[in-house]
Amino acid sequence: MQLVCDGQSSFSVHMKTQAIYVVAFVNFGPYQAIFMRKYLLILLVFGCSLTGFTQEFHGGLMAGVAGTQVDGDSFSGYNKAGLFAGAYVNLDLGPSSSLQMELTYFQKGSRVNPDSANDFRQYLFRANYVELPVLYLHKFGKFRISAGPSAGFLVGHYEEAQYEIKHEQDDYNAPARVTLQVNIGMQFYFAKHWGVDARFNQSILNIRQGNMSGDIYRFWSYGQFHNTFVISLIYQIR
Repeated sequence: MQLVCDGQSSFSVHMKTQAIYVVAFVNFGPYQAIFMRKYLLILLVFGCSLTGFTQEFHGGLMAGVAGTQVDGDSFSGYNKAGLFAGAYVNLDLGPSSSLQMELTYFQKGSRVNPDSANDFRQYLFRANYVELPVLYLHKFGKFRISAGPSAGFLVGHYEEAQYEIKHEQDDYNAPARVTLQVNIGMQFYFAKHWGVDARFNQSILNIRQGNMSGDIYRFWSYGQFHNTFVISLIYQIR
Protein backbone atom coordinates (compact mmCIF):
# COMPACT_ATOMS: atom_id res chain seq x y z
CA MET A 1 0.00 0.00 0.00
CA GLN A 2 1.23 3.52 -0.75
CA LEU A 3 0.01 6.64 1.00
CA VAL A 4 1.03 9.98 -0.52
CA CYS A 5 0.18 13.39 0.92
CA ASP A 6 0.33 16.72 -0.85
CA GLY A 7 1.78 19.79 0.85
CA GLN A 8 5.05 21.67 1.02
CA SER A 9 6.70 18.29 1.04
CA SER A 10 5.45 14.84 0.12
CA PHE A 11 5.15 12.09 2.66
CA SER A 12 5.11 8.49 1.43
CA VAL A 13 4.48 5.38 3.44
CA HIS A 14 5.10 1.98 1.91
CA MET A 15 3.81 -1.03 3.77
CA LYS A 16 2.29 -4.45 3.25
CA THR A 17 -1.43 -4.78 3.83
CA GLN A 18 -0.76 -6.87 6.93
CA ALA A 19 1.08 -3.98 8.60
CA ILE A 20 -2.21 -2.26 9.34
CA TYR A 21 -2.66 -4.83 12.12
CA VAL A 22 0.23 -3.08 13.92
CA VAL A 23 2.40 -6.12 14.80
CA ALA A 24 1.95 -9.60 13.37
CA PHE A 25 2.43 -11.46 16.65
CA VAL A 26 -0.18 -9.43 18.56
CA ASN A 27 -3.40 -11.45 18.81
CA PHE A 28 -6.22 -8.92 19.15
CA GLY A 29 -9.87 -9.78 19.45
CA PRO A 30 -12.17 -8.58 16.63
CA TYR A 31 -13.28 -5.37 18.36
CA GLN A 32 -9.76 -4.52 19.51
CA ALA A 33 -8.39 -5.11 16.00
CA ILE A 34 -11.00 -2.73 14.53
CA PHE A 35 -10.13 -0.06 17.09
CA MET A 36 -6.39 -0.51 16.51
CA ARG A 37 -6.80 -0.23 12.73
CA LYS A 38 -8.79 2.99 13.15
CA TYR A 39 -6.23 4.44 15.58
CA LEU A 40 -3.31 3.58 13.29
CA LEU A 41 -5.16 5.15 10.37
CA ILE A 42 -5.70 8.30 12.45
CA LEU A 43 -1.96 8.41 13.18
CA LEU A 44 -1.14 8.11 9.48
CA VAL A 45 -3.70 10.71 8.40
CA PHE A 46 -2.66 13.01 11.25
CA GLY A 47 0.98 12.86 10.23
CA CYS A 48 0.13 13.02 6.55
CA SER A 49 -2.13 16.07 6.83
CA LEU A 50 0.51 18.01 8.71
CA THR A 51 3.34 17.68 6.21
CA GLY A 52 2.36 21.03 4.72
CA PHE A 53 3.17 22.62 8.09
CA THR A 54 6.83 21.68 8.32
CA GLN A 55 7.47 23.83 11.41
CA GLU A 56 4.59 22.29 13.39
CA PHE A 57 4.73 18.53 12.84
CA HIS A 58 7.20 16.19 14.58
CA GLY A 59 7.51 12.43 14.89
CA GLY A 60 9.83 10.04 16.64
CA LEU A 61 10.60 6.82 18.45
CA MET A 62 10.96 5.96 22.13
CA ALA A 63 12.27 2.98 24.09
CA GLY A 64 12.97 2.36 27.74
CA VAL A 65 12.19 0.40 30.87
CA ALA A 66 9.27 0.48 33.32
CA GLY A 67 9.25 -0.25 37.03
CA THR A 68 5.84 -1.77 37.77
CA GLN A 69 3.60 -2.83 40.63
CA VAL A 70 -0.11 -3.50 41.16
CA ASP A 71 -1.94 -1.51 43.83
CA GLY A 72 -4.36 -3.79 45.66
CA ASP A 73 -2.50 -7.10 45.31
CA SER A 74 -1.14 -6.88 48.92
CA PHE A 75 2.44 -6.44 47.66
CA SER A 76 4.36 -3.19 47.29
CA GLY A 77 7.39 -1.85 45.44
CA TYR A 78 8.33 -1.39 41.80
CA ASN A 79 9.87 -4.88 41.78
CA LYS A 80 8.98 -6.00 38.28
CA ALA A 81 10.80 -4.50 35.29
CA GLY A 82 9.09 -4.25 31.91
CA LEU A 83 9.84 -3.15 28.37
CA PHE A 84 8.41 0.12 27.04
CA ALA A 85 8.74 1.03 23.33
CA GLY A 86 6.79 2.86 20.66
CA ALA A 87 6.40 5.78 18.28
CA TYR A 88 4.70 9.17 18.38
CA VAL A 89 3.47 12.07 16.28
CA ASN A 90 3.42 15.58 17.69
CA LEU A 91 1.64 18.79 16.62
CA ASP A 92 2.74 22.21 17.87
CA LEU A 93 -0.33 24.13 19.05
CA GLY A 94 1.66 27.26 19.82
CA PRO A 95 5.12 28.40 20.89
CA SER A 96 4.86 26.63 24.27
CA SER A 97 2.34 23.81 23.80
CA SER A 98 1.78 20.71 21.66
CA LEU A 99 -0.45 17.64 21.30
CA GLN A 100 1.12 14.19 21.10
CA MET A 101 -0.35 10.82 20.02
CA GLU A 102 1.57 7.63 20.77
CA LEU A 103 1.44 3.93 19.94
CA THR A 104 3.41 1.91 22.54
CA TYR A 105 4.10 -1.64 23.69
CA PHE A 106 4.02 -1.77 27.49
CA GLN A 107 4.94 -4.63 29.86
CA LYS A 108 3.37 -4.30 33.32
CA GLY A 109 2.72 -6.49 36.34
CA SER A 110 4.00 -7.37 39.79
CA ARG A 111 6.72 -9.57 41.29
CA VAL A 112 7.72 -10.88 44.71
CA ASN A 113 10.91 -12.90 45.07
CA PRO A 114 10.97 -15.35 48.00
CA ASP A 115 13.27 -14.59 50.92
CA SER A 116 13.28 -14.80 54.71
CA ALA A 117 11.83 -11.27 55.05
CA ASN A 118 8.53 -12.29 53.34
CA ASP A 119 8.32 -15.88 54.64
CA PHE A 120 9.54 -17.09 51.25
CA ARG A 121 6.42 -15.99 49.40
CA GLN A 122 6.70 -16.08 45.61
CA TYR A 123 4.50 -14.27 43.11
CA LEU A 124 4.74 -13.21 39.47
CA PHE A 125 2.17 -11.41 37.33
CA ARG A 126 2.89 -10.30 33.77
CA ALA A 127 0.43 -8.24 31.72
CA ASN A 128 1.46 -6.93 28.30
CA TYR A 129 -0.42 -4.17 26.50
CA VAL A 130 -0.51 -2.11 23.37
CA GLU A 131 -1.25 1.35 24.74
CA LEU A 132 -2.54 4.47 22.98
CA PRO A 133 -1.77 7.71 24.86
CA VAL A 134 -2.96 11.19 23.88
CA LEU A 135 -0.87 13.80 25.74
CA TYR A 136 -0.77 17.56 26.12
CA LEU A 137 2.78 18.94 26.38
CA HIS A 138 3.81 22.29 27.84
CA LYS A 139 7.29 23.48 26.78
CA PHE A 140 9.81 25.62 28.63
CA GLY A 141 13.37 25.66 27.33
CA LYS A 142 14.61 22.11 26.85
CA PHE A 143 11.91 20.69 29.12
CA ARG A 144 8.38 19.43 28.41
CA ILE A 145 5.68 18.62 30.98
CA SER A 146 3.18 16.03 29.70
CA ALA A 147 -0.24 14.86 30.88
CA GLY A 148 -3.11 12.92 29.39
CA PRO A 149 -5.09 9.66 29.20
CA SER A 150 -4.25 6.37 27.52
CA ALA A 151 -6.19 3.24 26.62
CA GLY A 152 -4.45 -0.13 26.99
CA PHE A 153 -5.30 -3.33 25.10
CA LEU A 154 -4.20 -6.62 26.65
CA VAL A 155 -2.11 -8.78 24.32
CA GLY A 156 -0.80 -11.39 26.74
CA HIS A 157 -0.60 -12.31 30.43
CA TYR A 158 0.91 -14.83 32.86
CA GLU A 159 0.41 -15.32 36.61
CA GLU A 160 1.81 -17.68 39.22
CA ALA A 161 1.96 -17.86 43.01
CA GLN A 162 4.27 -20.19 44.96
CA TYR A 163 5.30 -21.47 41.49
CA GLU A 164 1.72 -22.64 40.83
CA ILE A 165 0.29 -21.34 37.54
CA LYS A 166 -2.84 -19.33 38.34
CA HIS A 167 -4.14 -18.32 34.92
CA GLU A 168 -4.93 -21.95 34.00
CA GLN A 169 -7.33 -22.43 36.92
CA ASP A 170 -11.11 -22.49 36.32
CA ASP A 171 -11.87 -19.73 38.87
CA TYR A 172 -9.08 -17.44 37.67
CA ASN A 173 -9.88 -13.72 37.75
CA ALA A 174 -8.33 -12.74 34.43
CA PRO A 175 -7.03 -9.28 33.52
CA ALA A 176 -9.49 -6.99 31.77
CA ARG A 177 -9.04 -6.81 28.01
CA VAL A 178 -9.12 -3.00 28.01
CA THR A 179 -7.71 -0.61 30.62
CA LEU A 180 -7.73 3.17 31.05
CA GLN A 181 -4.79 5.13 32.47
CA VAL A 182 -3.68 8.66 33.28
CA ASN A 183 -0.12 9.75 32.45
CA ILE A 184 1.94 12.55 34.03
CA GLY A 185 5.57 13.12 33.14
CA MET A 186 8.45 15.29 32.01
CA GLN A 187 10.79 15.28 29.00
CA PHE A 188 14.26 16.77 28.69
CA TYR A 189 15.97 17.25 25.30
CA PHE A 190 19.74 17.19 25.70
CA ALA A 191 20.41 17.42 21.93
CA LYS A 192 18.54 18.46 18.79
CA HIS A 193 17.02 15.02 18.16
CA TRP A 194 17.59 13.23 21.50
CA GLY A 195 15.73 13.42 24.78
CA VAL A 196 14.72 11.55 27.93
CA ASP A 197 11.15 10.96 29.07
CA ALA A 198 10.13 10.10 32.66
CA ARG A 199 6.46 9.49 33.44
CA PHE A 200 4.03 7.93 35.87
CA ASN A 201 1.32 5.72 34.33
CA GLN A 202 -1.60 4.97 36.68
CA SER A 203 -4.71 2.85 36.04
CA ILE A 204 -8.04 4.44 36.90
CA LEU A 205 -10.19 1.34 36.21
CA ASN A 206 -9.97 -2.14 37.72
CA ILE A 207 -7.41 -4.14 35.72
CA ARG A 208 -9.25 -7.39 36.54
CA GLN A 209 -12.47 -8.70 35.05
CA GLY A 210 -13.93 -9.04 38.55
CA ASN A 211 -13.29 -8.04 42.15
CA MET A 212 -11.22 -10.02 44.61
CA SER A 213 -10.01 -9.98 48.21
CA GLY A 214 -7.69 -7.08 48.97
CA ASP A 215 -9.13 -4.70 46.37
CA ILE A 216 -8.64 -1.00 47.05
CA TYR A 217 -10.90 1.94 46.23
CA ARG A 218 -9.77 4.40 43.57
CA PHE A 219 -11.89 7.18 42.08
CA TRP A 220 -15.25 5.43 41.69
CA SER A 221 -14.68 1.67 42.11
CA TYR A 222 -12.85 -1.09 43.95
CA GLY A 223 -10.22 -3.16 42.18
CA GLN A 224 -6.56 -3.62 41.40
CA PHE A 225 -4.67 -0.92 39.52
CA HIS A 226 -1.40 -0.80 37.60
CA ASN A 227 1.12 1.64 39.05
CA THR A 228 4.16 2.17 36.83
CA PHE A 229 7.12 4.52 36.46
CA VAL A 230 8.77 4.70 33.04
CA ILE A 231 12.10 6.10 31.86
CA SER A 232 12.70 6.09 28.11
CA LEU A 233 15.05 7.51 25.50
CA ILE A 234 13.47 9.63 22.76
CA TYR A 235 14.72 10.04 19.20
CA GLN A 236 12.88 12.80 17.33
CA ILE A 237 13.04 12.15 13.60
CA ARG A 238 11.97 15.69 12.62
